[in-house]
Amino acid sequence: MATRDLSEQQQHEIHAALTACYDKADDYFNRQFVRPHLSFRRSGKNAGTAFLQQNRINLHPLLFKQNQQAFLEEVIPHEVSHLLVWTLFGRVKPHGNEWQSIMIEVFGCEAKTTHSFDIKAVTNTVAYSCDCSEHALSMRRHKSIITGTRYRCRKCNTELSQN
Repeated sequence: MATRDLSEQQQHEIHAALTACYDKADDYFNRQFVRPHLSFRRSGKNAGTAFLQQNRINLHPLLFKQNQQAFLEEVIPHEVSHLLVWTLFGRVKPHGNEWQSIMIEVFGCEAKTTHSFDIKAVTNTVAYSCDCSEHALSMRRHKSIITGTRYRCRKCNTELSQN
């Protein structure tokens, strides 16, 4: 766990928000849900991920630090909703009617499927350019270029070169 990225106070706030979501769900469905394991790992662009069969939620600690209120009010209910849907309905569409219903009716949240956080600080990209624009390539593509792969711009068809 990358809890070293978060203070004890931040971890406490996350656990409190998680508990509040489950308390709401317990009341709404009139049953007791098993609380999930919570992990804090840097996970690329994902603010949070629900691991259904493990009953686990992973939260990106650096994105949390930059977007604390949105995490507490949106990301945690989003991921909890995934786990609740899995428990109640089994395998269904990830952001289908069941998930949307829980987000809206249980948590009073907008059923947004993706976040709009600034991810520049948490993604590892390398700057490349062509004749017409700049490109931010992933580390995977950058390493491919180092080993001989060539990428071309889709607009101007020139080969990308590192800035």
